[in-house]
Amino acid sequence: MARRALWRSGAAEAAAPRLAHLDQDRPLVEAAKREPARFDALYRRYLARVYSYAYYELGDHHAAEDATEATFVSALANLHRFEERARPADGDGASTFRVWLFQIARNEVAGERRRYRRRPMEPIGETLGAMVADPLNVEEEAVRRDEARAAWRAVGRLPGERRQAMVLRFVDELSTAEIAGVLGKSEGSVRVLIHRALRSVAKDMRPANDSGKTSEPDA
Repeated sequence: MARRALWRSGAAEAAAPRLAHLDQDRPLVEAAKREPARFDALYRRYLARVYSYAYYELGDHHAAEDATEATFVSALANLHRFEERARPADGDGASTFRVWLFQIARNEVAGERRRYRRRPMEPIGETLGAMVADPLNVEEEAVRRDEARAAWRAVGRLPGERRQAMVLRFVDELSTAEIAGVLGKSEGSVRVLIHRALRSVAKDMRPANDSGKTSEPDA
């Protein structure tokens, strides 16, 4: 009997991680579902990230603000429909609410892009480098700003999903699993998108005197 009890205990222990995996936003989501005014905690946690994503996609402050506002309004209105789907494979700190929120943001950005299609937008690289220079090293700071502007202009020229994957990964710091959820793709496909995007950006930024060198074709 003792052996049987030990076997049961081991099986239960092995099964536990598959059954109990906490979405890091679960307490805040459950509180907001009970009392909508408490959605403010989720708003404050993700406001900067959603705005950054919208701005890097749209390149316009006002359009990004509109898309960000619409994202949170939609999230609050539909919070009762949200279902947690975090998996152990997502790792510590996984948040399916975050994936769900960025899916909404992606749709709102697409809608904002359609509305502003005829309106000239500020090039994505122009504002990104507009940082305050270190007075002790103005020249070095200027070079750094120029490089940042060039890099993000190159990102802005990427095809849609490559650009979105880059922004979600390197600006909003989502994991590949989370980006896969936002874009509706497999993790392997996301890794390929990011790899090809990085290759394209590097190629785009290559100095003119290197342009004659042969390189792997960008698929």
